[in-house]
Amino acid sequence: MKKLIIATRASKLALWQSEHIKAVLEEQNVGLEVELLPMSTKGDEILDRSLAQIGGKGLFLKELEEAMLRGEAHIAVHSLKDMPTQMPAELPLAAVTEREDVRDAMLSEKYRDIDELPRNAVIGTSSLRRSMQLLRLRPDLIIKDLRGNVNTRIRKLKEGDYDAIILASAGINRLELINEVEFIYNISLHEMIPSMGQAALGIQCINDEKVLKIVKGLDDEYSRIETTIERDYVDMLEGGCHVPIGVNATAMENGDVIVKTILGLPDASELMSETKIGKSSDYKTIGKELAQVMIDRGAKELLKRSEIMADESN
Repeated sequence: MKKLIIATRASKLALWQSEHIKAVLEEQNVGLEVELLPMSTKGDEILDRSLAQIGGKGLFLKELEEAMLRGEAHIAVHSLKDMPTQMPAELPLAAVTEREDVRDAMLSEKYRDIDELPRNAVIGTSSLRRSMQLLRLRPDLIIKDLRGNVNTRIRKLKEGDYDAIILASAGINRLELINEVEFIYNISLHEMIPSMGQAALGIQCINDEKVLKIVKGLDDEYSRIETTIERDYVDMLEGGCHVPIGVNATAMENGDVIVKTILGLPDASELMSETKIGKSSDYKTIGKELAQVMIDRGAKELLKRSEIMADESN
């Protein structure tokens, strides 16, 4: 194979991610030419409603998947947290890249961290998971919806629409935005548990032996272990962007894996959390086992109520 085409969203972050994968693939496969096919997706275009209202994070994938099925591209580069837990057989999740910083970050022009925010501060985020955990820490905060690409969100912060906004630390690092605002506070996992797959890139491709072989070189063992646990957990709970679920697995060098999770109602009035320690070698079952523990405690019923509450607030 001499040429490989990557379908990608056209945002700055998506293009950075695809350019990064292009460089790695060309380094790993001497003589291979890699080309980008930038595209706009429905998730990028509809910014006046929440993702839950318009169909979920899968809207960032549809146009890229259709391009691959039409034969216009061989692979697509996604933020793994945007990918559904079930992928079509003809377009599998072929690789999971090494993770960046998995944490969320608070950006503000005035305040150093969550504790320093004044009473009734306005915080920008479109994530039910983030808003639930913020309200757990600070019930007085006012959560205001925030959509758009990373640069658009930072611009709205600078214009004074928000006292602070919450973004993924990984995106800030990848776009080298550390000096764009006065204060960036990386939120600890004790304060806020990330989304499944956060900070990893998911490589989706056509089900072709040659393409799969090329893409396999992008797969990172630790990231695959961690994100498999996280995705299995969310899949078994039947949770998506319509409900607030935080889950993070950390594979340790000694062979252990630590999994933390939190879920509940969007206003944080009811929460369930759990921590599980297992062996990385059991990564194909740990997520399901943890999900069953939560289901036995009533997680699915709580998440159903959460979805109703989220729908009523939109």
